[in-house]
Amino acid sequence: MFDSAARLTIVSRMADKHYRSLIKGVSWRITGSIDTLIISFFITGKLKLALGIMSVEFFTKIALYYFHERVWEKLSFGRVKEAKQDKPNFEI
Repeated sequence: MFDSAARLTIVSRMADKHYRSLIKGVSWRITGSIDTLIISFFITGKLKLALGIMSVEFFTKIALYYFHERVWEKLSFGRVKEAKQDKPNFEI
């Protein structure tokens, strides 16, 4: 049986690579862009205009999300430093 606290400790020592932030941004934007398409269509009643709005915001918000993720990766806010251990904090 795994100790969830130990598993969280191991995960918290990892740092995101830049491509992970980019992939997260793309996957989130697909979801957000579908939402934007639906809302834009309900407001305008025009599918072509809604698609135009969606395609512009898709690219601008990927860039914003990427830079937002990289800034937060550098901040220590809300993180705690772990005590260095000679061996892992879990049992197999």
